[in-house]
This record gives sequence, C-alpha cells and structure tokens, in this order.
Amino acid sequence: MLILVTLVMLNVWAIPADEVLSPNINILEELGKITAMEKKMKSMENEMERLKTKNEEQAKELKILNKTTADTKINMDELMKLNQAPKVAFSAALLTSFGPQSIGPFDNGLHTLIYKYIFLNTGNAYDPNTGIFTAPVRGAYAFKVFSKAFGSPEKAVTAGLFKNDQHIISTHGHQASGFISSSNGVSLLLEEGDKVKVNLYPGQWIFDNGEHHHSTFSGHLLFPM
Repeated sequence: MLILVTLVMLNVWAIPADEVLSPNINILEELGKITAMEKKMKSMENEMERLKTKNEEQAKELKILNKTTADTKINMDELMKLNQAPKVAFSAALLTSFGPQSIGPFDNGLHTLIYKYIFLNTGNAYDPNTGIFTAPVRGAYAFKVFSKAFGSPEKAVTAGLFKNDQHIISTHGHQASGFISSSNGVSLLLEEGDKVKVNLYPGQWIFDNGEHHHSTFSGHLLFPM
C-alpha cells in the first residue's frame, strides 16, 4: 500500500501544479494505471521466481545426467578393456597317435609331461613342444588335470601341477590292478610370464590312448587383473 501511495504521489508531483486541479486529470484513472502496473510487476516477479525454480531444477537434472553419463563412460571403458583382453584357453591330451601307451616311470627326478594332442589353443599360450603354459597377462586362471594309469603293485599315477617349479596340486591314484584315474583342478593368480606345467613324479607312470584321450591338461584365463 505504501508503494501505491508513493507512486500516486510521484505521479501527482509529475503533473504541473495548474493541472492538478484541472478537470482533465482523472485521479481514479491514474490510480488504476498504477494498480495495473503493480500487478504487472508482481506478475513479472512471479514469472522470474518460476524461471529461477525451473532453472534450479534443470541444474539438478543436468547434474544427475552428467553423473549418469560419467558412470556410463566408466562402464563402457571397463567393457572395452574386457573386450580388448586376450582370449586364452587351451586343452590337450598326451598322445596324438591311436593305441594305448604308458609314459614312465622315470627315475631321474620330475619329468615334465608334454601333452601333444591339441583340442584347443586359443592365444597360443600353451606350447605343445614343451608342455608348458605361459601366462600372457596378469590375471586369474583356471587349470584342470586328468590322469589315468594301469593298476600296479609297484607304480601309481602321480602327476603334479607346478607354477614356476612350485608344486601346487597333484593327481594321485594307486591300486594293484585294473585301471585307476585321478583328477584335480585349481584357480591361480598368475603374473605375466609365469609358467605352469604338469610333472610326473619319479617311479610313477601315466596312461593315454590317442583315440579316447584319457589323460588331459586344460586351462583358461578367467579374467585379467
């Protein structure tokens, strides 16, 4: 109301003195104009407040969108890294030729078994000439060893999985006659260049048949780290 009175006074002061009392000046009309101006200004203030609130809401939405975009980019980067990671998997059996054959026993220490029949060697990390798997990248790997042999009172089938000449697990079976078999598996954290192989223990033997593939060595990369 104070603003209205002030505007009226200003408006009146702006009118020449000789016109204030003039019948041409309509005070009510001038007051109406001022009231309309006040309403318009109030409407503008309300609109500015609405726009301010809307801008704040849009700023919040933009912040959320930026975070979502950043999270999506991180996920995409992780997926790209996984997609770019080398694909490593191998599986091999001892013999490439048909017919049963026993390997061993050897009495001069551990004997590295060379699994020559290749089922799969994606990434070429397994060397069928040496029987050694070499990790191409740092990561978690899974390995399985299946071993079979003739039963014998003197000999068993004992083959161990070794990481860089460190014993990790073994397959072992012993009985006087018939066939015996054993299997084992393990997951390992390997550094790039680490070597994994299967060694036959001294005085033991292992059997395979190039047709049925009884004794095998397999492994694959679970995920890089």
